[in-house]
Amino acid sequence: MKKEVLIKFGQKVRSERKELDLSQEELATRAGVHRTYIGMIERAEKNITLENIEKIAKALKINISDFFN
Repeated sequence: MKKEVLIKFGQKVRSERKELDLSQEELATRAGVHRTYIGMIERAEKNITLENIEKIAKALKINISDFFN
C-alpha cells in the first residue's frame, strides 16, 4: 500500500508541473534527474530524497515548503 505522503507529494509535483505546462521529461531535465524518475514520483512509486525534493522545487520555481502546505 502506498503511503499517503508519497501520494500527496506526487500529486503536488504533477499539479505544479502542469501549471508550468512542462512535460515530465522537461521537468526532469530542469531538475537534473532521469526522465522516468518524475513519473515514478508522480505515481508515488519512489520515496524521494531531500536532495531531489530540492532539485525539483528549484526546477518548478517553488519553495520546498510549498510541497507540504
